[in-house]
Amino acid sequence: MRVIFLEDVRGKGKRGEIKEVPDGYAQNFLIKNGKAKSATKQAMSQLKGQQRAEERRAEEELAEAKALKKLIEADDTVVVIEAKAGEDSRLFGSIPSKQIAQALDKQFQIKVDKRKIELPEPIRALGYRNVPVKLYGDVAAKIRVHITKK
Repeated sequence: MRVIFLEDVRGKGKRGEIKEVPDGYAQNFLIKNGKAKSATKQAMSQLKGQQRAEERRAEEELAEAKALKKLIEADDTVVVIEAKAGEDSRLFGSIPSKQIAQALDKQFQIKVDKRKIELPEPIRALGYRNVPVKLYGDVAAKIRVHITKK
Protein backbone atom coordinates (compact mmCIF):
# COMPACT_ATOMS: atom_id res chain seq x y z
CA MET A 1 0.00 0.00 0.00
CA ARG A 2 1.29 3.48 -0.89
CA VAL A 3 1.17 6.01 1.92
CA ILE A 4 2.18 9.64 2.46
CA PHE A 5 4.02 10.15 5.74
CA LEU A 6 2.57 12.98 7.84
CA GLU A 7 5.48 12.87 10.30
CA ASP A 8 8.89 11.23 10.56
CA VAL A 9 8.74 7.50 11.34
CA ARG A 10 12.09 6.13 12.39
CA GLY A 11 13.43 3.58 9.93
CA LYS A 12 10.46 3.90 7.55
CA GLY A 13 10.23 7.42 6.14
CA LYS A 14 10.32 11.15 6.61
CA ARG A 15 7.50 13.68 6.62
CA GLY A 16 6.16 14.31 3.11
CA GLU A 17 7.64 11.12 1.61
CA ILE A 18 5.56 8.70 -0.41
CA LYS A 19 6.47 5.05 0.12
CA GLU A 20 5.18 1.55 -0.41
CA VAL A 21 4.63 -0.25 2.93
CA PRO A 22 2.88 -3.52 3.86
CA ASP A 23 -0.94 -3.22 4.03
CA GLY A 24 -1.25 -4.40 7.64
CA TYR A 25 1.47 -2.02 8.88
CA ALA A 26 -0.15 0.88 7.04
CA GLN A 27 -3.70 0.20 8.27
CA ASN A 28 -2.99 -0.94 11.82
CA PHE A 29 -0.16 1.40 12.79
CA LEU A 30 0.60 4.30 10.44
CA ILE A 31 -2.93 5.42 9.50
CA LYS A 32 -4.49 4.47 12.84
CA ASN A 33 -1.94 6.59 14.78
CA GLY A 34 -2.07 9.54 12.34
CA LYS A 35 1.52 9.07 11.16
CA ALA A 36 0.54 8.58 7.51
CA LYS A 37 -2.41 8.69 5.14
CA SER A 38 -3.30 6.71 2.07
CA ALA A 39 -1.71 8.06 -1.13
CA THR A 40 -4.83 8.90 -3.19
CA LYS A 41 -4.79 11.35 -6.11
CA GLN A 42 -6.42 14.01 -3.95
CA ALA A 43 -3.87 13.53 -1.16
CA MET A 44 -0.99 13.65 -3.68
CA SER A 45 -2.16 16.98 -5.16
CA GLN A 46 -2.65 18.39 -1.66
CA LEU A 47 0.91 17.33 -0.76
CA LYS A 48 2.30 19.06 -3.88
CA GLY A 49 0.44 22.26 -2.93
CA GLN A 50 1.87 22.14 0.59
CA GLN A 51 5.39 21.58 -0.76
CA ARG A 52 5.07 24.61 -3.08
CA ALA A 53 3.84 26.75 -0.16
CA GLU A 54 6.79 25.60 2.00
CA GLU A 55 9.25 26.42 -0.81
CA ARG A 56 7.74 29.90 -1.17
CA ARG A 57 7.95 30.47 2.60
CA ALA A 58 11.58 29.29 2.63
CA GLU A 59 12.44 31.70 -0.21
CA GLU A 60 10.83 34.60 1.69
CA GLU A 61 12.76 33.74 4.86
CA LEU A 62 15.99 33.56 2.85
CA ALA A 63 15.32 37.00 1.33
CA GLU A 64 14.58 38.45 4.80
CA ALA A 65 17.81 36.93 6.15
CA LYS A 66 19.86 38.44 3.31
CA ALA A 67 18.30 41.88 3.91
CA LEU A 68 19.01 41.57 7.64
CA LYS A 69 22.62 40.59 6.87
CA LYS A 70 23.04 43.74 4.75
CA LEU A 71 21.63 45.84 7.59
CA ILE A 72 23.82 44.21 10.27
CA GLU A 73 27.02 44.43 8.22
CA ALA A 74 26.51 48.09 7.25
CA ASP A 75 29.48 50.33 8.06
CA ASP A 76 27.57 52.44 10.60
CA THR A 77 26.19 49.42 12.54
CA VAL A 78 28.54 49.12 15.52
CA VAL A 79 26.95 47.92 18.75
CA VAL A 80 28.42 49.88 21.67
CA ILE A 81 28.20 48.27 25.11
CA GLU A 82 29.45 49.99 28.26
CA ALA A 83 30.85 47.82 31.04
CA LYS A 84 32.87 48.26 34.21
CA ALA A 85 36.53 47.39 33.71
CA GLY A 86 39.78 47.45 35.65
CA GLU A 87 43.09 49.12 34.79
CA ASP A 88 44.27 46.25 32.59
CA SER A 89 41.12 46.61 30.38
CA ARG A 90 39.62 43.38 31.69
CA LEU A 91 35.91 43.48 32.53
CA PHE A 92 34.44 42.93 35.99
CA GLY A 93 32.22 40.19 34.58
CA SER A 94 31.47 39.37 30.96
CA ILE A 95 29.28 40.26 27.98
CA PRO A 96 27.11 37.26 26.93
CA SER A 97 25.20 36.86 23.65
CA LYS A 98 21.95 37.92 25.36
CA GLN A 99 23.39 41.34 26.16
CA ILE A 100 24.64 41.77 22.58
CA ALA A 101 21.17 40.89 21.21
CA GLN A 102 19.50 43.36 23.59
CA ALA A 103 21.95 46.16 22.69
CA LEU A 104 21.45 45.52 18.96
CA ASP A 105 17.69 45.77 19.41
CA LYS A 106 17.92 48.89 21.59
CA GLN A 107 20.41 50.81 19.41
CA PHE A 108 19.36 49.80 15.88
CA GLN A 109 15.90 48.15 16.30
CA ILE A 110 17.25 44.91 14.78
CA LYS A 111 15.85 41.81 16.47
CA VAL A 112 18.20 38.81 16.51
CA ASP A 113 17.63 35.72 18.63
CA LYS A 114 20.37 35.33 21.24
CA ARG A 115 20.71 31.63 20.35
CA LYS A 116 21.71 32.55 16.80
CA ILE A 117 24.66 34.61 18.01
CA GLU A 118 27.64 32.26 17.85
CA LEU A 119 29.76 33.45 20.73
CA PRO A 120 32.03 30.58 21.84
CA GLU A 121 32.61 32.24 25.21
CA PRO A 122 31.46 35.55 26.71
CA ILE A 123 33.53 38.68 25.99
CA ARG A 124 35.77 39.57 28.94
CA ALA A 125 37.89 42.48 27.65
CA LEU A 126 37.45 45.98 26.25
CA GLY A 127 37.78 46.71 22.53
CA TYR A 128 36.25 45.75 19.19
CA ARG A 129 35.02 42.25 18.38
CA ASN A 130 33.43 40.69 15.30
CA VAL A 131 30.70 38.38 16.55
CA PRO A 132 29.27 35.87 14.03
CA VAL A 133 25.48 35.44 13.75
CA LYS A 134 23.78 32.59 11.91
CA LEU A 135 20.66 34.15 10.41
CA TYR A 136 19.22 31.39 8.20
CA GLY A 137 20.70 28.19 6.81
CA ASP A 138 23.95 29.24 5.17
CA VAL A 139 23.37 33.02 5.61
CA ALA A 140 25.67 34.34 8.32
CA ALA A 141 26.67 37.88 9.29
CA LYS A 142 29.18 39.52 11.61
CA ILE A 143 28.09 42.06 14.23
CA ARG A 144 30.74 44.59 15.14
CA VAL A 145 30.70 45.04 18.92
CA HIS A 146 32.63 47.77 20.73
CA ILE A 147 33.06 47.30 24.46
CA THR A 148 33.81 50.59 26.24
CA LYS A 149 34.68 51.50 29.81
CA LYS A 150 31.90 52.90 31.99
